Amino acid sequence: MLCLQSDGAGMYTNQALWTMARESLDIVTLVFANRTYEILKGELRAVGAGEPGRKARDMLEIGRPDLDWVSLAKAQGVPGVRVNDLDALAREMGGALKERGPRLIEIRL
Repeated sequence: MLCLQSDGAGMYTNQALWTMARESLDIVTLVFANRTYEILKGELRAVGAGEPGRKARDMLEIGRPDLDWVSLAKAQGVPGVRVNDLDALAREMGGALKERGPRLIEIRL
């Protein structure tokens, strides 16, 4: 099974990794780490809130420090890797889908 996740939404459901490990679920989680709450930025635009100020913009970014999804996964019993390009993603996904148990692949955008 394949789970697609963004880093912002993943912060709300981080405990799912622990459940995957505990239940030995065959799930490969892809975390798209763009380090921003892009959906919330879109919602601000959609409601006509105008240009957010500096503090509001800062609240819509995920950083300082950047999240380390590989370490977060490992801490909850899920092996993980980080990739930075499509070739590495294809290689890691191919291997992860052949393995039993949960895996996490962090995709740095």
